[in-house]
Amino acid sequence: MNDIVILGATGKTGRRVVELLRAEGRQIRPASRSSEVRFDWSDAATWEGVLTGARAMYLVAPEDPALVRDFVKQADRVERFVVLSGRGLEHVGEAFRGMAAAEEAVRESGAEWTILRANNFNQNFDEYTWRAPLLAGRLALPAGDVPEPFVDVHDIAAVAARVLAEGGHAGRVYELSGPRGLTFGEAVRVIGQAAGRDIEYVELTPEAYRAELLAEGLPAEAADELGALFAVLREGHLAEPTDGVQRVLGRSPVSFEDYAARAWT
Repeated sequence: MNDIVILGATGKTGRRVVELLRAEGRQIRPASRSSEVRFDWSDAATWEGVLTGARAMYLVAPEDPALVRDFVKQADRVERFVVLSGRGLEHVGEAFRGMAAAEEAVRESGAEWTILRANNFNQNFDEYTWRAPLLAGRLALPAGDVPEPFVDVHDIAAVAARVLAEGGHAGRVYELSGPRGLTFGEAVRVIGQAAGRDIEYVELTPEAYRAELLAEGLPAEAADELGALFAVLREGHLAEPTDGVQRVLGRSPVSFEDYAARAWT
């Protein structure tokens, strides 16, 4: 493929996909609201410039399913889609609507498609999502005692770059996880040891978690979606490690301990 478009090119996975493909000398087109090639899901006027000449595309879906369906319909000359999705998608109901729509749209597009269904990211702990509470010394979630094999975004990006650049992956769904599961309490202890500080993990009830989110100003719909995601985790749907990273890259995924040593020391 000589023209690979990376949507969400400044995001957690997208920017790393960009770095990897550039290092390989691939001809790529990073696209986001702040990239040189501007792309905004909510502004259809930006879509044509992204789609023109695109042969392969890394797609990170918006929350609105209608937008991704319309976009993929317009992307009728794209030959290969690689879609970032979420593991356990089939269990979360209304949450992840955009990801579900993206999976369906590329399957029906007539193009080659590969879907990457990932566990929770290691980098959720140090980039945005849980960074502030960890730095404050307290992470409180309704995660229960079910393990989660957190996956490193470097592994996701490496898989995405490989699938975008080479054949042999059409029609496949790769579930991407880390090598072993840890409870959130165990993960916080690993981070605390790496950071050399005391960090408390507090197990909340779903009701208490929702109340904290609302008190922080999160809309009720968003709070309910986050609650649904943790319900899937507590039910064990994400608990077993997978072999997706090994199958594509031929190596083991990054361990949580290695991640923590890199990000928190």
